[in-house]
Amino acid sequence: MVKLIRQGVYYMEGKIVKEAHAFMTSDKKEKAVRGTIAYGILRDHGGTGEALSLHFDALASHDITYVGIIQSARASGLEKFPVPYILTNCHNSLCAVGGTINADDHAFGLSAAKKYGGDFVPAHLAVIHQYMRECVAKGGGMILGSDSHTRYGALGTLGVGEGGGELVKQLLGRTYDIPRPAVIAVYLRGKLRRGVGPQDVALALIGATYKSGFLKNKILEFIGPGIANLSMDMRCGIDVMTTETTCLSSVWETDGKTREYFASHGREGDFRELHPTQPAYYDGAVTIDLSRVEPMIALPFHPSNVYTLSDFLSRPEELLQKVEAQGKKLNPSFTLGNAVRDGKVYVSQGVIGGCAGGSYENIAEAAEIMREGSVGADAFELSVYPASLPVSLALGEGGYTAALSEAGAVVKTAFCGPCFGAGDIPCNNGLSIRHTTRNFENREGSKPQEGQLAAVALMDARSIAATAANGGVLTSALDLEYNKRLKKYRFDGKAYEKRVYRGAGDPHTDIPLVYGPGITDFPAFYPLGRHLLLKVVSVLTDPVTTTDELIPSGETSSYRSDPERLSGFTLSRKDPAYVGRAREVRAREAERRETGSIPEAVLKELGGFVPAEGTVLGSVIVGQKLGDGSAREQAASCQKILGGAANICKEYATKRYRSNLINWGILPFTAEKLNLKVGEYLYLEDIAARLGEKTVTAKVIGGTVREVMLCLGELTPTEREILSCGCLINYYLNGGKQ
Repeated sequence: MVKLIRQGVYYMEGKIVKEAHAFMTSDKKEKAVRGTIAYGILRDHGGTGEALSLHFDALASHDITYVGIIQSARASGLEKFPVPYILTNCHNSLCAVGGTINADDHAFGLSAAKKYGGDFVPAHLAVIHQYMRECVAKGGGMILGSDSHTRYGALGTLGVGEGGGELVKQLLGRTYDIPRPAVIAVYLRGKLRRGVGPQDVALALIGATYKSGFLKNKILEFIGPGIANLSMDMRCGIDVMTTETTCLSSVWETDGKTREYFASHGREGDFRELHPTQPAYYDGAVTIDLSRVEPMIALPFHPSNVYTLSDFLSRPEELLQKVEAQGKKLNPSFTLGNAVRDGKVYVSQGVIGGCAGGSYENIAEAAEIMREGSVGADAFELSVYPASLPVSLALGEGGYTAALSEAGAVVKTAFCGPCFGAGDIPCNNGLSIRHTTRNFENREGSKPQEGQLAAVALMDARSIAATAANGGVLTSALDLEYNKRLKKYRFDGKAYEKRVYRGAGDPHTDIPLVYGPGITDFPAFYPLGRHLLLKVVSVLTDPVTTTDELIPSGETSSYRSDPERLSGFTLSRKDPAYVGRAREVRAREAERRETGSIPEAVLKELGGFVPAEGTVLGSVIVGQKLGDGSAREQAASCQKILGGAANICKEYATKRYRSNLINWGILPFTAEKLNLKVGEYLYLEDIAARLGEKTVTAKVIGGTVREVMLCLGELTPTEREILSCGCLINYYLNGGKQ
C-alpha cells in the first residue's frame, strides 16, 4: 500500500528510479535537482542557493490568531498590509465562554482589514482553508498561514503553516528564512476502490511516515499516474492532511481537472500547468498504490496511531485496551469498556467537517451511503459541517442536505470548532469518529482535571456514514453498494460577493481599530541579559507534547486577545502547577530588576552558589519531544508572558514550534540526556555572547553542582538578534532588519 524509499531517486519516463551511479554525473544531477516543481516555485519567490529568503503571495489567518499577529506587527511599525492578507472567522465563531469576547475580536479584525488593506470573511461563511482554495490559491504561488494545515498543494500552491511571528515578518516586508528543504516524491498509482476516500489515503501516509520522522520539515511533491484518477476534492483532502506527517509543505502535478476547478470558480487565469522536468531528482520517495488502500482508522490519541479498519475490527478489545491505558494516565476513571458489545464496536458520535472533511464530495457521498440507513434514536449522533457556504448551497441544490437530515444527521454551518474542542465535545468516556484533522489528547474539549475525558478516532467520511447508517456500529464503507454518480458541483460565489469585505491593496489608514475590553497589548519584554539563571518549572515525560497540551484549545482560545489571561491556561491540562511556579519565578525577576540584585529567596535555594552580576532570572520547561501539532504561537507566547526563557527537549516535533520559541525570545535548547527535576536551576554564563555557538555548557544547581551540555543548533544571524533582543517585537523596535 505505502512504501518508503530512503535514498535519492530520479523521476524518469514517468517512473521512480533509485539513484544510479551511472547517471550521477554532477552536471546531470544538478540539473535534475532543479527539475522539481517545488524548486521552481521556491526560485520564483526568492529561493536561490541553499539558504532561502522567501516572500509569499498572500497571507491567511483565522480568529484565534489574527488579533495577536496584527497587534505584534502594529507594535513593530506596521503601516499597511503589503500583500493580500485574508482574515477568516471560522474558529471562535461561537461564544463558548459567553459575553462579547469573540464578536469583539471579529469587530477588531474587520477594522484592521479596512485600516491596513485586507480581506475579511465573516463567521459561518467558510473555514479558512476552503476559502483560500476557492478564492486565493493559484498555480505556482506561495501562501503563508498562521494555521498548521495551510496546504494548497493540489492547486499548485506551496502553502506553509507557521506561527504568527513569521506572518509579522511578511507584514513588515521581511522574508521567511529557511535552509533549502529536501523534496520527497510521493508517487501515486492505481485507483481508489468504492468506499475509500481521501482520509484513508492520508492516514495510510501518516501511519507509514510520522514515527520515523522521514518527512519532517520536507516538501512533498505528488506525482504519478494515480493523480489523474483522483478528483480535486480527493486531492485537496489528502493534501491538507500532509501536515500530520510533519512535512513543511506539499505540491502536486496539475492537469485538466485542476484547470476545470479554477474555471468553475471564475479564476481560470490562476491555473498553471505544473510537472517536474524529467529527469527530476528527489531526496527520497513514497509510493502509494491507491488500489490497495482500504478504510483506515487513527485511534486515539494521535493521527499516526493508524490501523486498517479491518484489522481494528478483528481485535477491538486488544487495541482499545491500549487506548484506555493511555487515557488512564490523564484520567484514572477513563474507560472504553462499553464500546465493544457482542463483538461489535459502538461509537457515541460522528463528525464530518472542516478543511479535511467538509468538501462537497465527502458530504455528498456520505449522504448517498446514508439514504437507506438511519442514525437512530439511541446515543449515536452525527454532525456535518460543510466547509463553506458555497459548498452548503450546492449540497442543498443536489438534495444531499435533505438526505442527511432525513437520516438523522444535523447539518451545520462552516466552523472549525469540532477540530479543536470548541464544538461537538463528546460525552465523558465517549468514542467519537471524525473526518477532521487531529485527535490529540484533550483536543476534543474534555477536561481530565475535572474528571472528564473522551476519545476521538479519525476516519474517512464514507466509513463514518456507513457507521451512522448502521446506528453507530463501527462499519467499513469498503465495497458498499451506493450511488457514486454525484451531481456536478456548481460553485456559487454570490454570498461572498455580498458579505466578504475585500480591501486588499486599499488601506484606509485614518480608520481607527476597534478594541473590545478583552483585547489587551502584550506586556513589555526585556532583552536576554548577559547571564541567565533558569529554574525548572515543569518536566514533561510523555514521548510527545503537543501545542494543545502546552496551551489548551477549545474555550480557552476565546481569551487569545488577552495575553495575561490566556497565559493562565498554559499546561493546565498537563501540569496544573506550572503556572504558579512560573509566576513565582517571574515575580523574583521583577524583584531583581527593582533592587538590582538576586533576591534572597533565590540565593537561599542556590545553596551558596552566587551568580555573576547581570544575571537574569527565567523559567524553563523540559520535555521529550515538544511542539507537535498546531502552529498557534500562543504555545510559546504564553510561556514568555509567564517569564519563560527557554525550552529543553530531546527534539522539537516541528520547525514551526521552534520558530515560535525563537520569535518570542525563548531559547530552543536540545539535550541528549534530560535528568532535570522541577525546582533545579540551570546557570548559563555569558549566554548572550554565545548564541552563535551550537552547544553551551550549563551548571545544574540542585543540592550539588553538575554540568550539562545544551545544544542551540543552527541559528541564523537574525534569529540570534531576535533572541538577544528578547523577542521579535523588540527586534523591530530596535531597528532590526533582515
